[in-house]
Amino acid sequence: MKKNLISNFVICFVLLSLVVITTTLSNTFVASYDNENVIYNGDTTSNEVSLMFNVYWGTEYINDILDTLEKYNVTTTFFVGGCWVEKETEMLKKMMERGHEIGNHGYLHLDHDNLSYEQNKEEILVCHNLVMSYTGYNMKLFAPPSGAYNNATITAATDLGYTTIMWSKDTIDWRDQDSNLIFRRATDNLKGGDLILMHPTEKTLEALPAILEYIKINNLYAVTVSDNINI
Repeated sequence: MKKNLISNFVICFVLLSLVVITTTLSNTFVASYDNENVIYNGDTTSNEVSLMFNVYWGTEYINDILDTLEKYNVTTTFFVGGCWVEKETEMLKKMMERGHEIGNHGYLHLDHDNLSYEQNKEEILVCHNLVMSYTGYNMKLFAPPSGAYNNATITAATDLGYTTIMWSKDTIDWRDQDSNLIFRRATDNLKGGDLILMHPTEKTLEALPAILEYIKINNLYAVTVSDNINI
């Protein structure tokens, strides 16, 4: 009886140890994967920050956003969706004419964490080819729609020569139509290396001058994502 109890205890201990070791290794792999392949912020020792606009809609606000950015002598990064590009090619060209960086935001705004490697690759590549065919611009940054990605997403993006970009600050402007709230989310504890996620909404446009003023008076500089992450 005693021997059986000891044997059972040893077996349970071994199994528990294996679970702990396996979980630890798994978590280490995921953390390492994220750190090496997905960028959430730029150089935290710098005084540079980036506004990044994800664009599938909101074209009616983009002209005024471009004018505001120009007024403050700021260039930024627009991550564009492929289906938007097909409809708004002239606006895409205008972004580029104003000196802004263009990034890839997929074609149909799908949840990329639910896609296979081939599906991820197709979404990224279709958008890439559209922008290239209309403008000759060779995009190198990919922002997954809704921030949703899996290992297949990152592998596909990397295989296509892309760096995957997330964010360190989210204004959630697509949901909360409140310019004061957008301003606070963009500027609260703002520091070098921050990537600020935005969209072309009415209230984002309304908040934008105050955000740019805040960046300026705090001795920070708004730059493109590529400049911020030094690639």
